[in-house]
Amino acid sequence: MIKVVFFDVGGTILDESREFGTWADWLGVPRHTFSAVFGAVIARGLDYRETFRTFRPDFDLPAELERRAAAGRPELFGEEDLYPDARACLTALKDQGLFVGLAGNQPARAEGILRDLDLSVDMIGTSDGWGVAKPAPAFFERVIREGGGDASSILYVGDRPDNDARPAMEAGMRACLIRRGPWGHILDMPAVSQRCLFRINVLDELPSLVAKHNAGG
Repeated sequence: MIKVVFFDVGGTILDESREFGTWADWLGVPRHTFSAVFGAVIARGLDYRETFRTFRPDFDLPAELERRAAAGRPELFGEEDLYPDARACLTALKDQGLFVGLAGNQPARAEGILRDLDLSVDMIGTSDGWGVAKPAPAFFERVIREGGGDASSILYVGDRPDNDARPAMEAGMRACLIRRGPWGHILDMPAVSQRCLFRINVLDELPSLVAKHNAGG
């Protein structure tokens, strides 16, 4: 049975379109150009930060975040950036009596922002807060500990086959791959996606799939 469901953040419950748009503006690059380069970086299997280095070779993300904050243009997100199906999905899973958590590659300050959104979750973890980032095995070991210790009872939901689904399954968890956001549409890894317990297009599909699975359907 699935007793615990953890969600990735960016691209899964959080639409990062506005965030990446503000980065394009900060770098002085047309948003369309930034998006096109971003897609090419993903398609080539490179780290997403190579997008920024295409336009600024000496780009350093932590330093740039500090500069943005000092300039009064911090990287932020809010209610308007949640995918429309996110809140209802989290609530529906909680109503099934499941432990629900968020665990993604996010700066530590994102924990506070996510808590302020008052989502139906039992815990929130970030790579900065935990000191380890996906797809490192230690990240998913932490997910398992936070979820009670039984990897086989945990479902990890994410949009990336490389950073989310594959390492989650390698850690012994089940995986659900959602096809949205740039990675979900561009990065095709059939050998990974075919091993996932669920493959969905919207989070609205997930609560009924989990309920059916737990009922033995």
